[in-house]
Amino acid sequence: MSETVTAVTTADTSKPLPDDSVTGPRWWAGRDAVMIYLLVAFLVFAAIAVPRFATPVTVGFLLLDVVAVLLIAMPMTLIIITGEIDLSVASIAGMASAVLGVLWAGGMGIWAAVAVAVLCGLAAGALNGVLIAYLGLPSLAVTIGTLALFRGLALVIIGDNAVADFPVEITALASARLGVTGIPLVMFPVALLVVLTGLVLHRTAFGRGLYAMGYSKDAARFVGIDVNRSKFLLYLTSGLVSAAAGIFWTFRYTSARSDNASGLELTVIAAVLLGGVSIFGGKGTVPGVVAGVLLIGALNYALRLDRVSDVVLVTVTGLLLIASVVAPSIGAAVGKWRHTRRLRRDRALPSPA
Repeated sequence: MSETVTAVTTADTSKPLPDDSVTGPRWWAGRDAVMIYLLVAFLVFAAIAVPRFATPVTVGFLLLDVVAVLLIAMPMTLIIITGEIDLSVASIAGMASAVLGVLWAGGMGIWAAVAVAVLCGLAAGALNGVLIAYLGLPSLAVTIGTLALFRGLALVIIGDNAVADFPVEITALASARLGVTGIPLVMFPVALLVVLTGLVLHRTAFGRGLYAMGYSKDAARFVGIDVNRSKFLLYLTSGLVSAAAGIFWTFRYTSARSDNASGLELTVIAAVLLGGVSIFGGKGTVPGVVAGVLLIGALNYALRLDRVSDVVLVTVTGLLLIASVVAPSIGAAVGKWRHTRRLRRDRALPSPA
């Protein structure tokens, strides 16, 4: 009588699966890495093809141009990752600029006027946060309304006037550069904000909670995340940083006007989405956003050096915004098609004996 022996094999779970569809894409093939590659490729192309692009003077002006965008893009990244949006950022910057100009012209000390302008930004962010986080109103509708509200308040505060006689030492500091490198000194605190935002988003429980909110706010509440408080803090931070951007804008151009930073929200959102942050929430990284900001800034500056009109620049920004929204959907559709094709191919293979 023969005895049948059945051998049971177990899978070795100590080694990672080789299939990228299971393990996820490698970091060098992610959306943020692709943006960095595109940025480097465009900088090399512009340095070769555009006269006067590869100079310290260009580096200085290019970085000064992106300071306000990069500042506002940091809290905007966190907000969009949660599935919300803030369209009022440029209006908050304009309102802070108007408050700063009026108070300085009225005889208040420059640093006291700066402090009041920052408090106005905090108040504007708090208003957005209360309406969206605690009253449950949709962020798109709320921030469209406050976009008009804050810009209107800026016009009421300063009217059609412009204040331009700010202290020379402060306006000079806003454009000061590090030796012959052309790097503006203001980039160092901006870089600090970028690093802090990256650490909060990628290395803390609060940042992981933001991703969870982007996927499902109900699930985030279920695991103990205070969704309302997180939203409120994000909009409060957005108001603060937007006011700081408006103050920088005022000192750099030595002019406080009600229309300062007008239209900046379009550039910020385009850069954030181009950097890989999903408009639906739940996805995005800080390095990708930084690359998106620098790419749009470099592209616009290169076009200016070629004497391209501002209308074309706005058109290019709009096209990049559309591409940043459409491209992920196309990529997801292609990935789904490849996955379906792989399943059909595996089912068609004969099973081993």
